[in-house]
Amino acid sequence: MSQPVPSDQTCINATRIWLEQAVIGLNLCPFAKAPYIKNQVRFAVSHARHLDSFLETLDQELQLLAASDANEIETTLLIEPMLFADFLLFNDMLDLAEAAVHDNNLDGIIQIAPFHPQFQFADTAADDMGNHTNRSPYPTLHLIREDSIAKATAAIADPAVIFEHNIALLHQMGRQGWEALAIPTDPRLPE
Repeated sequence: MSQPVPSDQTCINATRIWLEQAVIGLNLCPFAKAPYIKNQVRFAVSHARHLDSFLETLDQELQLLAASDANEIETTLLIEPMLFADFLLFNDMLDLAEAAVHDNNLDGIIQIAPFHPQFQFADTAADDMGNHTNRSPYPTLHLIREDSIAKATAAIADPAVIFEHNIALLHQMGRQGWEALAIPTDPRLPE
């Protein structure tokens, strides 16, 4: 018997723990703390039952972020707890998500970063700890203002060092260190 879809609050709470413990706590994204503590991160939970409905929700969230003052909504986390339990299906959807950015005339304004409980970079093993840089409690699209990225990275000589540091940190932590963070995951997804 399958477990019920988690409530919006369950999804948001798990995502907040992930942000606090991993993204901010491990400094995986040095730009995440400021908008989070200023309450400028929008948490949106999709209720889509099919791909078309999810893409409509994505369109709405892209338009909302583009129309909002960055001091009110700096960034959006669009959480999808129902459709993309399979990472390969999620990964296939990313081309459509990128097309939505283009279709909404937001190229160069908003970009999307993907996160998934089973995220796997190309040419890595599923259990490679480096994959945890993009592992979240639920399938999530991070909608990011490109000008915010430009401002944040301007202060860093080589932004690529962030990714390299994160991979090294996660390998050093190992599975036991990651599990000690106690980040909730969707119990409906396979381990």
